[in-house]
Amino acid sequence: MRVLTILSLVLCLAISAMAQNAPANNWFQFRGNHQLTGVSQSNVPATLKPLWTYEAGESIESSAAIVGGTVFVGSQKGELVALSLDNGSVYWKYSTGSPIGESSPAYSGGVVYIGDLGGWINALNASDGKKLWAFKTGGEIKSSPVVVGDRVLIGSYDEHLYCLSARNGSLLWKFKTNGPVHSTPGIADGMAFIAGCDEVFRAIRISDGKEVFNVSSGAYTGASPALLGGSAFYGTFDNEVLGVNLAERNISWRYEHPQRKFPFYSSAAVTSTRIVLGGRDKMIHALTLAGKAAWTFTTRARVESSPAIAGGRVYVGSNDGRFYVLGLSNGAKLWEFNAGAPLSASPAIANGRIVIGSQDGRLYCFG
Repeated sequence: MRVLTILSLVLCLAISAMAQNAPANNWFQFRGNHQLTGVSQSNVPATLKPLWTYEAGESIESSAAIVGGTVFVGSQKGELVALSLDNGSVYWKYSTGSPIGESSPAYSGGVVYIGDLGGWINALNASDGKKLWAFKTGGEIKSSPVVVGDRVLIGSYDEHLYCLSARNGSLLWKFKTNGPVHSTPGIADGMAFIAGCDEVFRAIRISDGKEVFNVSSGAYTGASPALLGGSAFYGTFDNEVLGVNLAERNISWRYEHPQRKFPFYSSAAVTSTRIVLGGRDKMIHALTLAGKAAWTFTTRARVESSPAIAGGRVYVGSNDGRFYVLGLSNGAKLWEFNAGAPLSASPAIANGRIVIGSQDGRLYCFG
């Protein structure tokens, strides 16, 4: 009976994970889906090669969105660009008037949304790049927008999480925290979950902006929470990775590398068997869902890129200028590409292709 119970649990987790994965042909937003799991159902070729590059002119720290055959990506030049996934040709460019930092575009219903360092959240027609509306917050935006039905959620460095009308950008509510909202909200059960710079993990009801509960992380957090199986997973600047039980509203486990004490800035990718994230200790860490070490892989510089997973492989950039492909089960290196400049953006995966930007302004497509 115990074996059957364990098998049933594993099956439920696997089904839950599949339901939350990004579909094969789309990567709508930062981390691919509302739960920020960073996992795609796309079939990526076992042997990769560079297919095309695009020169943005300034650093790309924004992670791409891919919808059908179109790639959307922002740059420090202050441009949101729409390109062909097939060959990298430009469909349109939109100038935001301020640099785009780590805020990554989100697509929903023919509209693409992006935040910029001037504090604006911009809504554009995805087909031609024409501005539909813009809303000004009181601080720079590094959080990525998340669209839930007719609402857009996004954090600002003015210490608020905002909820706007997707139709016209009007303010529906804003929630005050005690520090910059760097985190992109993860969405589950009608709530937005943010891991905060104020050292607090919060659950905020999307319907009215009321806090449902909070948990003290005990440390500054720059990562966004990945949600799976009733838990949230994220790293902190106190060198730990936390597992939060959302039903019991407490921290169920903490992981810290036994020797290397460095912050975690990268957001985790999560499957039914592994939690994978980069560390400022130059390593990529893989844990079990119980918070136990599974493997590590050492790069040559800090890893701030958030890994993406597809088909049993981990895809991640490093500030050493290399793009790595690792085995999910054991961390074995399967392939690497030397971009020659730090890769702090995160990979987007769709239609068998992977897109990632570099700090020298190049956008790469592999397939």
